[in-house]
Formats: sequence, C-alpha cells, structure tokens
Amino acid sequence: MNQHVPEMTLNDGLKVPAIGLGTYSLKGADGVKAIAGAIDLGYRLIDTAFNYENEGAVGEAVKRSSVPREELLICSKLPGRRHAYREALVTIEESLYRAGLDYYDLYLIHWPNPKQDLYIEAWQAMIEARKRGYIRSIGVSNFLPEYNARLVRETGVAPSLNQIELHPYFDQADQRQKDAEYGIVPESWSPLGRGHRMLQDDRIARIAAAHGKTTSQVILRWHTQLGSIPIPKAGSLQHQKENLELFDFELSEAEMNVIRGFGDGDGSGRLWGQDPAEYEEF
Repeated sequence: MNQHVPEMTLNDGLKVPAIGLGTYSLKGADGVKAIAGAIDLGYRLIDTAFNYENEGAVGEAVKRSSVPREELLICSKLPGRRHAYREALVTIEESLYRAGLDYYDLYLIHWPNPKQDLYIEAWQAMIEARKRGYIRSIGVSNFLPEYNARLVRETGVAPSLNQIELHPYFDQADQRQKDAEYGIVPESWSPLGRGHRMLQDDRIARIAAAHGKTTSQVILRWHTQLGSIPIPKAGSLQHQKENLELFDFELSEAEMNVIRGFGDGDGSGRLWGQDPAEYEEF
C-alpha cells in the first residue's frame, strides 16, 4: 500500500484505503489498460459491479498489474434481479468466475429495491457467501437508514460499508450520522456531482488556489475529511494521479462549510433523482 494513502478500518476489521477507483464504463482492452495503470500508480481499492459488465476487465487488470492480489481490495455488487437467496449465491459465484478471482474483498447489494422486498434474502446470502470464503467483507449500496436498521434487526449483522450518492450538493449528513451508529463507513459514488458546474465554481477555485490544488482535489479532500471514501472514475493517468494526491493538505472548518453549503436551500439534493425508496435497478 502506498504510504501517502491512509486507511480506514471497517466494523469487521478490514482495512481499506481512504480513496478508491470507480470503474463504471471502463471496459474491454482500454478499460484493462486504464485499471491496471491505476493499480500500478497506487490505487488499491477498485470498485466494480455485476451490472457494469466489466468484472472481467477488472480481473484482467489485477493479473496484469505489478501489485500482488493480496495487496488489492476488489469490490463488486449484486444486481437487483438476483436478490432471491439461491440466485444471489449463484450470482456471487458467477461474479467471481467473470473476474477470475478466488474471492472479493468487498461485495455490496447494489440497490435495496424495497418494492420487491427481497433485500433481507440477499443479505442472508451475502452472510453465507462470507462464511464460504467468497467475500471478506459485506456491505450495501444506496441503503437508507431504515433498511440498514432492518438488516441488523433481522440478521444481527451490520453492513461494513454503504456506498451512497454523496457530493457537495447532497452531503448526506443524516444518513452518515445514522449509519455511524452501526459503525457503517460511507463511500461516495459520484463524488464530484455532475462535475463541470462544481469544478468551475469560483468559491471552490479560491479554496483550491489557497492550497495549490485543483478544484477536484479540494472536493475529494472534503469527502475524506467527512470520513467518506470517494471512488471517482478516472480513465486517464493524469486524472488518476491527481485524484490520489489528497493527503498532503487539509481543509479548514470554514472551507469545509463553504463546500457543504452547496446543498443548502436550493433543493437540488440527488442529482439523478434516484431515491432508494422509489428507484429500483435490476
């Protein structure tokens, strides 16, 4: 593990880097090259999903990189159409076969799909998969606090991590506080929001200039200081390198509040309208 990337300890003892690489849309030979390059550069946490259709590219990148498998943390996710207990177990096995891996370090339920009401079955399958050695640590994605509370109530097992939409327009303060009661670490998908609008904002540009950093570095640092693990997608070596260089400066509380203030009063919240109580992904 590169020394300049700190680690966080999950509630089951697994240590994970404070930043990871998102791989959505990184596919095929170009995807393998980009992901392997990121690993060689210093990324150790790699995020994929069954529904991204690139678990094979991630697995191939792991084989081609210069880093031993045991130093990497590979995360994938269970699709909504496979929440039924037996289907979930088979899907996890297929997920491993696709990637050519013996185990995943992290595996998440991608969306709760509450109208189907099968996420408890899916969670029970994940618990079993962990017992079988398929997965080292089990978590969730896009789970509201009441869903996590139900998982704990009905199975006695809390997720180690909850991957959620989190960015300055939607800082998820209530979600983070309630998840923390179970020791659930937040992980930020879409950490830069829709990107361009925020990255061109003068308020963030002034903070970036004060630290000699880029606007994207400032926003990603905001995530890490919130205690969340950002997983920005980056295909180019330049952006991958830039996104890793977050831990040699610190934002003041006033600067944190400027960035947090993007979500105040405008009602924007979720940028894609994907409310986990309603939105379902199969």
